[in-house]
Amino acid sequence: MRAKIDHFQLTNNGLCDTGELLQVAREADGDYTLLSLKSTPVDMGEGALQRLLRAAEETDAAMVYSDYLAVKQGETERHPVIDYQEGSLRDDFDFGQIVLIRTRWLKKWAEEVAADEKRQFRFAAWYDLRLFLSRCGLLFHLNETLYTIVEEDTRKSGEKQFDYVNPRNREVQIEMERACTEHLRQLNALIDTASYPEIDFDGATFSVEASVVIPVFNRAKTVGEAVKSALSQEASFPFNVVVVDNHSTDGTSEILAELASKNENLIVLTPNRRDLGIGGCWNMAVNSEHCGRFAVQLDSDDLYSSPQTLQKIVDAFREQQAAMIVGSYRMCDFQLETLPPGLIDHREWTDENGPNNALRINGLGAPRAFFTPFVRQIQFPNTSYGEDYAMGLIFSRRWRIGRIYDELYLCRRWDGNSDAALSVEKVNANNLYKDRLRTMELMARQKMKK
Repeated sequence: MRAKIDHFQLTNNGLCDTGELLQVAREADGDYTLLSLKSTPVDMGEGALQRLLRAAEETDAAMVYSDYLAVKQGETERHPVIDYQEGSLRDDFDFGQIVLIRTRWLKKWAEEVAADEKRQFRFAAWYDLRLFLSRCGLLFHLNETLYTIVEEDTRKSGEKQFDYVNPRNREVQIEMERACTEHLRQLNALIDTASYPEIDFDGATFSVEASVVIPVFNRAKTVGEAVKSALSQEASFPFNVVVVDNHSTDGTSEILAELASKNENLIVLTPNRRDLGIGGCWNMAVNSEHCGRFAVQLDSDDLYSSPQTLQKIVDAFREQQAAMIVGSYRMCDFQLETLPPGLIDHREWTDENGPNNALRINGLGAPRAFFTPFVRQIQFPNTSYGEDYAMGLIFSRRWRIGRIYDELYLCRRWDGNSDAALSVEKVNANNLYKDRLRTMELMARQKMKK
């Protein structure tokens, strides 16, 4: 196949400024532009360029990317990436290091950006470009390993996943939000937060004002402390703790039975079904007659920061006229010593643009709390990953989400934690699912605005 390909390398792992990419656009005069998004050396495989070019020509894609081989600490392993979809709006979407772009779209982007001061970035130019390319055509994933790189970031998945909320990255995140907001505007998918309805919190009767909901499966090491943390809350209203024990086999059930025998406001439910994920357990709790007006999350690994956490959350519902409240949490070990990045307060959420920025980030924070009647309308997806994010996206489209930026929650990290060290395949599966949630939400917002 005959086509001219220009080669360029970006600096700083894709966190490039607009001027750098505009320079690339000016110098590119071939049919395609091959970008290396990182500065690490690349060993292109046999026939790799021809394969990328064929994929681009036969699909008429705006951009093509592929899987690759990664050398980590002397070991070489295949590193698959995932398919791009409309909801793949995370600014950390992994395209690998090498992408092939149709040059005419690169130059079209450059024309638009040069005339728009709002799209002049220090860090987010690549993100802005790939969002633009997704509006122009297909971003095609060729699931073949076409090149080899040396992987410099050897951290475990549990250490990487909070990079996007690290306060040191705040300037970067502000720019990424600007780029994503403009993309949503172009797609007619922006939420106008001024249009949220007022909420009637007292339209139904509940036996208690709030319920702390704890789904659990085989957490004998941690569930006792979590339940005691919930039971020790000091509030001006009646509350209970609803634990859904999903057929534990490690002694968790016995621990819960002993605690329940001494605490009448501890409700332990066991599903009849054996196919429930965390979302299904949440549905069992909120649909139960025991559930209060507000359902407040506590994971079976974690603790509330103080006895006042529940009171602060419930007060915030009425003060902020919000259907959902999200607090702030501190990463810590089992000695409650702070772990990096420390307090995670999701400052990227603002009243004006939080619901739109929610489509860019991979989570909304903790603890999460919901106005129970609305949860009963929607129901959680029956999954054990992303179920809370799915609910938060739907809530953000319809109702105000309130925020508490003070520390309310201790997220305890340990080797047995479910996301401490995930394989590439599992990380990809998780990301693919959340991208699918974002795709559904994007389409729902577009439909709502027609």
